[in-house]
Amino acid sequence: MVNRRDFCLAALGAPLFIGAASEPGRADLILHNGKIITVDPKFSIAQAVAIRGDRIVAVGGNDEVLKTRGKKTAVVDLAGKVVMPGLIDSHTHTAGAAMTEFDHTIPDMESVQDVLDYVKARADALEDGEWIVTRQIFITRLREMRYPTRAELDRAAPKNPVAFGTGPDASLNSLALQLNGIDRNFKAPAGVKVEVDASGEPTGIIRSYGRIVKTKSSGRSATEADEHSRLLELIKDYSRVGITSFGEKSASPGLIDRYKEMADAGELNCRVALSYHVDNTGPAEQIQEAIRKAAKHPLANADGLVRVIGIKAFLDGGMLTGSAYMRQPWGVSKIYAIDDPTYKGMLYIEKERLVPIVKTAFENGLSFTAHSVGDGAVHALLDAYEEAAKTMPIRQLHPCISHSNFMSKEAVEQAARLGVVCDIQPAWLYLDTRTLVSHFGYDRLRYFQPLRSIFEAGGVAGGGSDHMQKIGSLRSNNPYDPWLGMYTTITRRAKWYEGALHSEESLSREQAIRFYTINNAIVLRCEDKVGSIETGKLADLIVIDTDPLTCAEDALLKTKVLRTYVNGKQVF
Repeated sequence: MVNRRDFCLAALGAPLFIGAASEPGRADLILHNGKIITVDPKFSIAQAVAIRGDRIVAVGGNDEVLKTRGKKTAVVDLAGKVVMPGLIDSHTHTAGAAMTEFDHTIPDMESVQDVLDYVKARADALEDGEWIVTRQIFITRLREMRYPTRAELDRAAPKNPVAFGTGPDASLNSLALQLNGIDRNFKAPAGVKVEVDASGEPTGIIRSYGRIVKTKSSGRSATEADEHSRLLELIKDYSRVGITSFGEKSASPGLIDRYKEMADAGELNCRVALSYHVDNTGPAEQIQEAIRKAAKHPLANADGLVRVIGIKAFLDGGMLTGSAYMRQPWGVSKIYAIDDPTYKGMLYIEKERLVPIVKTAFENGLSFTAHSVGDGAVHALLDAYEEAAKTMPIRQLHPCISHSNFMSKEAVEQAARLGVVCDIQPAWLYLDTRTLVSHFGYDRLRYFQPLRSIFEAGGVAGGGSDHMQKIGSLRSNNPYDPWLGMYTTITRRAKWYEGALHSEESLSREQAIRFYTINNAIVLRCEDKVGSIETGKLADLIVIDTDPLTCAEDALLKTKVLRTYVNGKQVF
């Protein structure tokens, strides 16, 4: 039996590991005397929950649930603490994030000078001629709100090629341009834009630079064991902030295999819903064949911790870099180094290729999503879904729009009508509003992350982080702390910005919780198994020290997870 000391340790958040019950029909674990936010269809509040094996077997009042207790049941007195469904992150890139600082620690960079100091430090540490490449340091989050210039990068590292990568775009120094043969006579291929100055010389800024710029790694090489251990370290940190499931977007075959190995070895303490990456270049037939191959993977629509649920493509550029595809021109901008008043951004897949690609995913039982940031890309993807829906049912596959930052009233209504779900990153609102308002103006951002409109239209939006750099929920370039995400959806407040961005789109407390639980379960096609605390569902839940329904808004940011359970087992 579990003794009084075990009860006390559990109440304090110490690990309490539960073995399999030997009493048929009795619970292995009961959490009682708490506030259980079930997130069931009625958003019921209960006092207790009972778990047997990996399933929830009872939810309700203390007396009712305690009837499932047996001689070997572990009983934890919550002393009024809050229990919620495990939190879900709809959008991550864990492989790259886990390895970001494998070679060396990368400091936070909040100004152009911070960037230049880092480039100089790397130049001092490397041999002449070795590459210096930064990734995902966004100009929208630098105090000066601009790219470092070619001349500035030249001064910081005159003998090293430098690529300041920010999403799909980059600012290069002269040596990097020279090594790639990019000069005033260079002819950029379709889908790539080389910015030039008034005299026709490349400024160093290149849209979709990865297609034409070849760089070389200057860091130490990682082994399979290194990649494996760091990925486990990252997932352990997910458990620490209450994340029990996540959507891995743009997964490679190698990463899918690694997650399968982890699950088979019993090392994986989180659910992973994988969207298989397909390139947006090349013939549509080639892309369609890659989709058919993905559909034959043993994990396609599987039933375990690791599942392949769909396909991910990239439809447009980035809002943080000046290349998202918009319905109206971006406008001339010093921030984004745009001098063409007709420029609308970059669209990578035209309708004639997009529709058959989307249909192929659906025909093979897979969901589809595409990186679609600008409203032009959002409408293009919705129109492709509309076309597919004319000849086949699509709603049950949960077709998705990843990011879906810039929308319109019409897009919100069309998505809800078609059953298209939106995978949205509130941290972008928190970190980038200042720059977006500076460039677009307040009014043009009316339907920027229009969460309340989506809820009220009967649509589904789920919260993601787009975590792609570093381990650490708040030090990551795109923070994966879900409590910051909830705070942002409720307040619409942003860093370095006074007031709220269109507070009419703020979520209620209940909606914000749904955003990171049951709605994300829908986005990841597992709402019948997780996302709420209901009898028969898998026992993914967390115990926290704060009541998100009643606490002060700022207190949400300080929420601590005391325990995290996956499949009824305590993993944090």
